[in-house]
Amino acid sequence: MRLRVDPHDGVVRLTLPRRASLRHAYAWVEEQRPWIEAQLLKRAPCLRLVPGMRLDVCGETLALVSDPERRGVRRQADEIRVGGDPDLFEIRALRWLKAEARRVLEAETRALAAEAGVTVRRVSVGDTRSRWGSCSADGDIRYSWRLILAPAFVRRSTVAHEVAHRVHMNHGPAFKALERQLLGESPSAARAWLRAHGAALHGYGRP
Repeated sequence: MRLRVDPHDGVVRLTLPRRASLRHAYAWVEEQRPWIEAQLLKRAPCLRLVPGMRLDVCGETLALVSDPERRGVRRQADEIRVGGDPDLFEIRALRWLKAEARRVLEAETRALAAEAGVTVRRVSVGDTRSRWGSCSADGDIRYSWRLILAPAFVRRSTVAHEVAHRVHMNHGPAFKALERQLLGESPSAARAWLRAHGAALHGYGRP
Protein backbone atom coordinates (compact mmCIF):
# COMPACT_ATOMS: atom_id res chain seq x y z
CA MET A 1 0.00 0.00 0.00
CA ARG A 2 1.16 3.53 -0.76
CA LEU A 3 0.01 6.91 0.51
CA ARG A 4 0.75 10.21 -1.19
CA VAL A 5 -0.30 13.78 -0.43
CA ASP A 6 -0.49 15.85 -3.61
CA PRO A 7 1.54 19.05 -3.05
CA HIS A 8 -0.65 20.92 -5.54
CA ASP A 9 -4.17 20.37 -4.24
CA GLY A 10 -3.64 18.55 -0.93
CA VAL A 11 -5.56 15.46 -2.04
CA VAL A 12 -4.54 12.29 -0.20
CA ARG A 13 -4.18 9.33 -2.55
CA LEU A 14 -4.05 5.68 -1.52
CA THR A 15 -2.71 3.06 -3.94
CA LEU A 16 -3.56 -0.57 -3.24
CA PRO A 17 -2.46 -3.88 -4.73
CA ARG A 18 -5.11 -6.01 -6.38
CA ARG A 19 -7.37 -7.95 -4.05
CA ALA A 20 -6.26 -5.85 -1.07
CA SER A 21 -8.71 -5.67 1.81
CA LEU A 22 -10.36 -2.26 1.91
CA ARG A 23 -11.11 -2.66 5.60
CA HIS A 24 -7.44 -3.26 6.39
CA ALA A 25 -6.42 -0.45 4.02
CA TYR A 26 -8.67 2.10 5.71
CA ALA A 27 -7.44 0.99 9.13
CA TRP A 28 -3.85 1.43 7.95
CA VAL A 29 -4.61 4.90 6.60
CA GLU A 30 -6.08 5.88 9.95
CA GLU A 31 -2.82 4.78 11.59
CA GLN A 32 -0.96 7.11 9.21
CA ARG A 33 -3.04 10.15 10.17
CA PRO A 34 -0.14 11.91 12.00
CA TRP A 35 2.05 11.56 8.89
CA ILE A 36 -0.77 12.81 6.62
CA GLU A 37 -1.37 15.85 8.81
CA ALA A 38 2.36 16.62 8.86
CA GLN A 39 2.51 16.45 5.06
CA LEU A 40 -0.49 18.76 4.74
CA LEU A 41 1.21 21.28 7.03
CA LYS A 42 4.26 21.22 4.73
CA ARG A 43 2.14 22.11 1.71
CA ALA A 44 3.24 25.24 -0.05
CA PRO A 45 0.97 28.25 0.55
CA CYS A 46 -1.04 29.48 -2.41
CA LEU A 47 0.85 32.24 -4.22
CA ARG A 48 -1.43 33.96 -6.71
CA LEU A 49 0.26 35.77 -9.58
CA VAL A 50 -0.67 39.42 -9.05
CA PRO A 51 0.73 42.78 -10.19
CA GLY A 52 3.76 43.77 -8.15
CA MET A 53 4.80 40.18 -7.35
CA ARG A 54 8.46 39.39 -7.98
CA LEU A 55 9.38 35.99 -9.44
CA ASP A 56 12.67 34.23 -10.04
CA VAL A 57 12.54 33.21 -13.71
CA CYS A 58 15.57 31.47 -15.23
CA GLY A 59 17.64 32.72 -12.33
CA GLU A 60 16.59 36.39 -12.72
CA THR A 61 14.20 38.26 -10.45
CA LEU A 62 11.42 39.78 -12.53
CA ALA A 63 8.44 41.91 -11.48
CA LEU A 64 4.93 41.20 -12.73
CA VAL A 65 3.40 44.41 -14.09
CA SER A 66 -0.13 45.03 -15.36
CA ASP A 67 -0.20 46.93 -18.65
CA PRO A 68 -3.91 47.13 -19.62
CA GLU A 69 -3.27 49.65 -22.40
CA ARG A 70 -1.38 47.08 -24.45
CA ARG A 71 -2.08 43.54 -25.64
CA GLY A 72 -0.09 40.40 -25.04
CA VAL A 73 2.63 39.55 -22.52
CA ARG A 74 6.26 40.52 -22.98
CA ARG A 75 9.52 40.59 -21.11
CA GLN A 76 10.88 44.12 -20.80
CA ALA A 77 14.14 44.57 -18.87
CA ASP A 78 13.43 43.17 -15.38
CA GLU A 79 9.64 43.11 -15.85
CA ILE A 80 7.02 40.77 -17.25
CA ARG A 81 4.41 43.16 -18.60
CA VAL A 82 0.96 41.56 -18.82
CA GLY A 83 -1.41 43.37 -21.16
CA GLY A 84 -5.15 43.30 -21.61
CA ASP A 85 -8.02 42.88 -19.18
CA PRO A 86 -6.70 42.99 -15.57
CA ASP A 87 -9.21 40.27 -14.66
CA LEU A 88 -7.21 37.88 -16.87
CA PHE A 89 -3.86 38.92 -15.44
CA GLU A 90 -3.00 35.63 -13.72
CA ILE A 91 -4.17 33.43 -16.59
CA ARG A 92 -2.04 35.37 -19.07
CA ALA A 93 0.99 35.46 -16.78
CA LEU A 94 0.78 31.69 -16.31
CA ARG A 95 0.44 31.15 -20.04
CA TRP A 96 3.58 33.22 -20.65
CA LEU A 97 5.56 31.34 -17.99
CA LYS A 98 4.58 27.97 -19.44
CA ALA A 99 5.52 29.07 -22.96
CA GLU A 100 8.86 30.39 -21.68
CA ALA A 101 9.47 27.12 -19.84
CA ARG A 102 8.85 25.13 -23.01
CA ARG A 103 11.11 27.40 -25.07
CA VAL A 104 14.02 27.24 -22.63
CA LEU A 105 13.70 23.55 -21.80
CA GLU A 106 13.38 22.52 -25.44
CA ALA A 107 16.48 24.49 -26.43
CA GLU A 108 18.53 23.07 -23.56
CA THR A 109 17.26 19.53 -24.16
CA ARG A 110 18.04 19.51 -27.86
CA ALA A 111 21.48 21.04 -27.31
CA LEU A 112 22.37 18.41 -24.70
CA ALA A 113 20.89 15.61 -26.81
CA ALA A 114 23.12 16.65 -29.72
CA GLU A 115 26.12 16.59 -27.37
CA ALA A 116 25.14 13.09 -26.23
CA GLY A 117 24.57 11.92 -29.82
CA VAL A 118 20.93 10.98 -29.23
CA THR A 119 17.63 12.11 -30.70
CA VAL A 120 14.66 13.56 -28.88
CA ARG A 121 11.29 13.39 -30.59
CA ARG A 122 9.11 15.84 -28.70
CA VAL A 123 9.70 18.17 -25.75
CA SER A 124 6.66 19.37 -23.82
CA VAL A 125 5.76 20.85 -20.45
CA GLY A 126 2.86 20.25 -18.10
CA ASP A 127 1.95 20.65 -14.45
CA THR A 128 3.34 17.31 -13.35
CA ARG A 129 3.32 16.84 -9.59
CA SER A 130 5.08 13.57 -8.82
CA ARG A 131 8.18 14.13 -10.95
CA TRP A 132 10.07 17.04 -12.50
CA GLY A 133 10.71 15.30 -15.78
CA SER A 134 10.04 12.07 -17.64
CA CYS A 135 11.40 10.37 -20.74
CA SER A 136 9.46 7.81 -22.79
CA ALA A 137 11.04 4.91 -24.67
CA ASP A 138 10.15 6.51 -28.02
CA GLY A 139 12.01 9.77 -27.25
CA ASP A 140 9.38 12.11 -25.84
CA ILE A 141 10.57 14.20 -22.89
CA ARG A 142 8.17 16.05 -20.64
CA TYR A 143 8.95 18.51 -17.85
CA SER A 144 7.13 20.40 -15.14
CA TRP A 145 6.79 23.99 -16.33
CA ARG A 146 7.61 25.05 -12.77
CA LEU A 147 11.29 24.31 -13.40
CA ILE A 148 11.42 27.76 -15.01
CA LEU A 149 11.04 29.13 -11.46
CA ALA A 150 13.99 27.09 -10.15
CA PRO A 151 17.67 28.10 -10.32
CA ALA A 152 19.39 27.39 -13.64
CA PHE A 153 21.60 24.62 -12.20
CA VAL A 154 18.49 22.77 -11.00
CA ARG A 155 16.83 23.06 -14.41
CA ARG A 156 19.96 21.93 -16.24
CA SER A 157 20.37 18.97 -13.90
CA THR A 158 16.83 17.80 -14.71
CA VAL A 159 17.54 18.15 -18.44
CA ALA A 160 20.75 16.11 -18.12
CA HIS A 161 18.84 13.44 -16.20
CA GLU A 162 16.18 13.05 -18.88
CA VAL A 163 18.63 13.18 -21.82
CA ALA A 164 20.71 10.46 -20.13
CA HIS A 165 17.57 8.32 -20.16
CA ARG A 166 17.69 8.41 -23.98
CA VAL A 167 20.70 6.10 -23.61
CA HIS A 168 19.90 4.21 -20.41
CA MET A 169 16.29 3.65 -19.37
CA ASN A 170 17.33 2.85 -15.81
CA HIS A 171 19.26 4.42 -12.95
CA GLY A 172 22.25 2.10 -13.01
CA PRO A 173 25.95 3.04 -12.80
CA ALA A 174 26.24 3.71 -16.56
CA PHE A 175 23.26 6.05 -16.42
CA LYS A 176 24.66 7.95 -13.43
CA ALA A 177 28.05 8.31 -15.12
CA LEU A 178 26.46 9.71 -18.28
CA GLU A 179 24.20 12.04 -16.30
CA ARG A 180 27.21 13.48 -14.49
CA GLN A 181 29.18 13.75 -17.75
CA LEU A 182 26.39 15.67 -19.48
CA LEU A 183 25.88 17.97 -16.51
CA GLY A 184 29.59 18.53 -15.92
CA GLU A 185 29.19 18.10 -12.17
CA SER A 186 27.40 15.98 -9.61
CA PRO A 187 23.60 16.35 -9.65
CA SER A 188 23.46 16.03 -5.85
CA ALA A 189 23.23 19.80 -5.22
CA ALA A 190 20.28 20.13 -7.60
CA ARG A 191 18.51 17.19 -6.00
CA ALA A 192 19.07 18.67 -2.55
CA TRP A 193 17.61 22.00 -3.73
CA LEU A 194 14.48 20.29 -5.07
CA ARG A 195 14.02 18.33 -1.85
CA ALA A 196 14.28 21.52 0.18
CA HIS A 197 12.43 23.98 -2.07
CA GLY A 198 10.61 22.02 -4.78
CA ALA A 199 7.31 21.83 -2.93
CA ALA A 200 7.16 25.63 -2.74
CA LEU A 201 7.16 25.88 -6.52
CA HIS A 202 3.76 24.15 -6.57
CA GLY A 203 2.22 27.08 -4.73
CA TYR A 204 2.54 29.55 -7.63
CA GLY A 205 -0.64 30.15 -9.55
CA ARG A 206 -2.57 27.62 -7.50
CA PRO A 207 -6.25 28.38 -6.96
